[in-house]
Order: sequence, then C-alpha cells, then structure tokens
Amino acid sequence: MLTRLARSAASQPFISYLTRTHHHPFPELTSQIQISRHFNFPTRKIPPSSFATAAAEKMEDIRVLMMCPMNSYLEQELDKQFKLLKLWAHPQEQEFLKQHSESIRAVVGNATAGADAEMIEALPKLEIISSFSVGLDKIDLIKCKEKGIRVTNTPDVLTEDVADLAIGLMLAVCRRICECDKYVRKGLWKLGDFKLTTKFSGKTVGIIGLGRIGLAIAKRAEAFGCPINYHSRSEKPNTNYKYRASVIDLASNCDILVVACALTPETHHIVNREVIDALGPKGILINIGRGPHVDEPELVLALVEGRLGGAGLGRV
Repeated sequence: MLTRLARSAASQPFISYLTRTHHHPFPELTSQIQISRHFNFPTRKIPPSSFATAAAEKMEDIRVLMMCPMNSYLEQELDKQFKLLKLWAHPQEQEFLKQHSESIRAVVGNATAGADAEMIEALPKLEIISSFSVGLDKIDLIKCKEKGIRVTNTPDVLTEDVADLAIGLMLAVCRRICECDKYVRKGLWKLGDFKLTTKFSGKTVGIIGLGRIGLAIAKRAEAFGCPINYHSRSEKPNTNYKYRASVIDLASNCDILVVACALTPETHHIVNREVIDALGPKGILINIGRGPHVDEPELVLALVEGRLGGAGLGRV
C-alpha cells in the first residue's frame, strides 16, 4: 500500500526491492511489481498464529511513521488508510518514538530522511521502510537485512527529469547563462558586451555511474554530438561508450564530468582534489547525484583558484 501510494503521487509505475519470502499478512504491502534486482534479506521468523491475528487487524489500526513533510496527496492517503504518525510534529522525537515503539509497523521517508540503525533498533515491530525517492542512502540496508525488513523505493519516476536537468546545467555552465542573466539585470550591457562563452555541442562527456539516469544523460548528450566516456563498477555490455577504469582516467579524458551514481561509502567524495585537477581549468563538473559525492571545500577552492572551469550542481 505504501509503495502504491508513492506511485500514485508521482503518477508513475512503482517498483520495489523485495526483502521477504514468506506470505505477508498485509497483501496491500506486497503487491509491488517484482523485478530482477532485489535484496535477499532473510525471512523474519513469525509464528503462524501471528498471521491470522495480523490479517484480522484493521488497516486503520496500523501505525505508519512519516519522517518529514512530503507530497500532500501521499500524506492524505496514508492518513486515510492507516494511523499516520508525523515525526516532525513532535519536538521530543526520542520520547515520541519510545512511546510508539511497539506499534509502528512502517516508516515512510524520502531522499532527506530515512531510517538509520538506531531508529530501526528502536522499532521492534517495524516491517517495511518505504522511500519516496530513488536513493537509499538514508536507510541502513545492512540493519534491514539483519532484521528482515522490507525496503521499497521509487526508481525511474524522475529519470527523464533528472537527465533533462543535467543537460540544462551543462548548457547553463558552458554558456554562462546565470552570469549573463545577472549581467543584463544589473544593466552592465550598457557598458559593453559580455565575454565570449563556449558551446556544449561536441564536448566529450564523462559520466560516473551508467545506470538509468546515466544512460538517459548519455542519450541526450549524443544528440549534441558529444562523445561519451563512463566509469562504473564494471564495464557495461551492449554499449559503444568508452569505458574508463578509474575516475581519474575518466576526468583526464573528458571536457564535462557528470556525477550520476548512487551515494555509498565508496562514492563519498568520489570527486576530490585529484579528480578536479585531472579535469583541469577548462573542465566542467556537473553533479546531479548527492552533495557528498563531491569534496565541497576542494571544489570551491578549485573554482576560486581557476583550477576548474565551472560547476553545475543540481542536488544536495
């Protein structure tokens, strides 16, 4: 039900990561489309009698914890179907969680708020964590696997939109559209023309992470005549794009470096000083992943010192 509501709110098909193999007491929570990628999380051992009890339980008696304000439709529908608890409405969060720890069965989060190991441990009856986003970096997946907790997200909902934004950022940085806008608004055009900029067409684009979004960006960049290079955990079959074995190698061989990978401990600060220097003073960095992918102090320093040509940041 939680994933179905997230799907409805976004007006897109929904997909889930399946984390259990036994019959679930609530069909509404198990009607997701099964896909090949899933977590083989162990089944939580629940006595058969628990299923009969749970099946007879009214849906409106099930407590669902929402971590922060989200889509109003999603919030309203959850409140209709379940007993919705809004964490942000209670300043004393720890006391509130303690009070409801034995009754919360589901957690709803997004790209900014999920469920860490401490919260999962504090909710012994928790059965599902539903993220109204693609990324799962705010959820402790290791703890979920240990506890046999189902985890769902909403991949592909914003793939095309994010890819569009990536191209928009490339155009904006190459043509310095934001700077030009300020130049005109301040009336500086009366004093002379704005400095020349550079075209996006034909630039070599390097993509870190050739997943759904990375591929969508590559497809769009190809339409501008841009050669595509990429780096990922392994070389992708059925693609003519040039694979680079390291991020340094990728940055050294592209004009525009795009970060489009998931945030994990391995990809934290995947763009550091060494990568920025490899990209060079004419290079452009585009980040449509998470903020922590990039070493921010090093990015700022490189821009101030002129060691990097420009940056377009589309995420936090």
